[in-house]
Amino acid sequence: MNAPDQKDVEIVSQVRAILSGAGLRTTAARLAVYRRLQESDSPLTHAEVAENLVPLGFDKATIFRNLVDLVDAGLVRRTELGDHVWRFELRGVDEDHDEKHPHFVCTECGGVTCLHETDLSKLSQKSLDSIGQITEILLKGHCKSCETK
Repeated sequence: MNAPDQKDVEIVSQVRAILSGAGLRTTAARLAVYRRLQESDSPLTHAEVAENLVPLGFDKATIFRNLVDLVDAGLVRRTELGDHVWRFELRGVDEDHDEKHPHFVCTECGGVTCLHETDLSKLSQKSLDSIGQITEILLKGHCKSCETK
């Protein structure tokens, strides 16, 4: 068996500190769930997280409980993008608890992409403010992969 990579040891140490700082125990399952979300560049469903972690010996119920615990602790955001499926993604370290960003959902394959860098112009923000409080911005269409099929 190979010794763990120094970078991996540092990352796990950082995750342990984050979990402890949020008042959570640092169980193997919780570390694995957090790390899986950390490795993703888009929100993941419970099924997608489980797909990677069940073969490692974690059961689906434990994975789900840990996702909910991470949401309750404010470390993870849970979103529903119009398809009645919860998706989970890490919150940024300096991110406001209520801060949200737009998502793009491919209507063909169901893939979800975070649009962190998308910013509303001051003019559009002003007209949106007159409507009310925006809680989610969702764009739908066909991703590049599905466009070429």
